[in-house]
Amino acid sequence: MEDKSQIPLTSAEMGILWTQYINDTASICMINHFLKKVKDDEVRPAIEFALNGSQQNIDFLRGFFKKENFPVPIGFTDQDVISDAPKLFSDTFVLMYLRNMSVLGITAGGAALGFATRPDIVDFFKEVNKTSILLQDMTRAIMLNQGTYIKSPYVSLPDKVDFVEKQRFLAGFLGEVRPLTVHEITMLFNNVQTNAIGKTLIIGFAQTAQKKEVKQYFLRGKQIAQKHIDLFSDKLKKEDLPAPMLWDTALTDSTAQVFSDKLMMFHIASMNAAGIGNYGTSMAGSPRRDLGILYASLIPEVALYAEDGANIMIKNAWLEEPPQTDKRDTLIKGE
Repeated sequence: MEDKSQIPLTSAEMGILWTQYINDTASICMINHFLKKVKDDEVRPAIEFALNGSQQNIDFLRGFFKKENFPVPIGFTDQDVISDAPKLFSDTFVLMYLRNMSVLGITAGGAALGFATRPDIVDFFKEVNKTSILLQDMTRAIMLNQGTYIKSPYVSLPDKVDFVEKQRFLAGFLGEVRPLTVHEITMLFNNVQTNAIGKTLIIGFAQTAQKKEVKQYFLRGKQIAQKHIDLFSDKLKKEDLPAPMLWDTALTDSTAQVFSDKLMMFHIASMNAAGIGNYGTSMAGSPRRDLGILYASLIPEVALYAEDGANIMIKNAWLEEPPQTDKRDTLIKGE
């Protein structure tokens, strides 16, 4: 019987494995700091579980890359985190951060399973997904127990099944505007919450960044996040629905360097990509015209911010290049 594990890697498999390695090396740096500074004994097991999961992924991937003669990415190392740096984020925020990362991990892992072909790679991403789901369960349980879990708003149960009869279901500017659907509420609520997490993270990064251009970039990101929080919150408040709480108070006043500027820029780049994905999904799930136009107007703003961040990373030689296809014209010319 043919050994299916010897099938050459597809471009999709190269991409998902390379990305997983880079992300896990960054996670290890972040989580190591959290673990060294955690004070809450209830939060500690979740941090340890997340760290162990990322370390197991790296161990597998390093062996896999060497077996496949695939260059092991550099990613991030101990040089990207200051081991004795003061505590920067509260334990409550760390728990919220881990929960958010588990959601992103489930999303990325699910997509990877759709792209993977080889059985060994499929099995690996099944384990990645399993770990993300278990981390989600752990963080949710701790937050519910501590009273810090923020649930989406409650609405009344429907009296009967209805079908859309008029085009005003799509209206959002003039005339009678219908109430938000539960899907639209969920999207708005989630986007407030993710921007609030991102804002707190970026404030902490701005406090501790070393380069002036990086500090300025983070301050600009803080303003963008606050603007988006206000826009989404206003939509909820107009329907007499609560918006999620913010996490600005989850930071210490430390200005000592914790993470390298390279690591922090990468982290914000990853959050920008996730944000654009969230807005695209939200736009697709929001039939009301005012919401669709809102999301469509915000995506270019985040994309431009992400591009400026990429330029800073390129300038400072911080942006590791993913695998690419061969440049056939150059090979043909012998250049």
